[in-house]
Amino acid sequence: YPPFFGETDSEVLSKVKLGNFSFNAADWKNVSEDAKNLIRMLLKMNPKDRYTAEQALNHEWIKNKAPKATNVSLQSGFVDNLRNFRSQNKLKKAALHIIAGQLNEEQIKALRETFMALDHNGDGLLTSAEMKEGLTKAGLKDIPQDLQQILQDVDSDGSGVIDYTEFLAATLDKRLYIQEDVCWSAFRVFDQNGDGKISQEELKKVLDNDAVNEVASNKAIAELLQQNDGNGDGQIDFEEFMHMMRGEKK
Repeated sequence: YPPFFGETDSEVLSKVKLGNFSFNAADWKNVSEDAKNLIRMLLKMNPKDRYTAEQALNHEWIKNKAPKATNVSLQSGFVDNLRNFRSQNKLKKAALHIIAGQLNEEQIKALRETFMALDHNGDGLLTSAEMKEGLTKAGLKDIPQDLQQILQDVDSDGSGVIDYTEFLAATLDKRLYIQEDVCWSAFRVFDQNGDGKISQEELKKVLDNDAVNEVASNKAIAELLQQNDGNGDGQIDFEEFMHMMRGEKK
């Protein structure tokens, strides 16, 4: 997670200039205090107060290999992300699949490790049984009653199992996928003629060939476009696309 979060580059830069950051409890509650202390020392505004590379390497968290770390393998919002994916419209699901395929290893390292931990037999696919076992081992006592339905909705190609890209698309953190440069790459896949807008024809063409493997009817495509066409011009521009990705009402 970036220490200075914003929905646009300008928002991020303004927070960097102020030097103000916080450890959101929902995301950091399982992170040890010595780990947070190291981050604080690395983010000091004044270079004279900031840790050097040598000081960082000699910090307790580095030298003793995270001695106070808790054994938590899944993020607290993991199941919520899976469940939220169910309620997304087809365009957003397709966009998340595209984004998942374009992110670099550093950006998805934690999710890759989670996937590998859940994939008990190492075949690159997650079954319902593996998912339940992983959630139990992570200490989640109340396995969601609708887990089976959640997994069916994540399984976009209807194979009966969840592959790596499907897993990433459904579990990406919102703060990662609402960055404008990330969304712009996905938008360009839909905007096939490069005119800066997604037409009904372009929408149908991409969705009918996307990993979200459901052939959409013309009526469904028209309704999907209308839902996200804020200015009513019959097309989706990038601003409207960003509204959808951020979950904002048009």
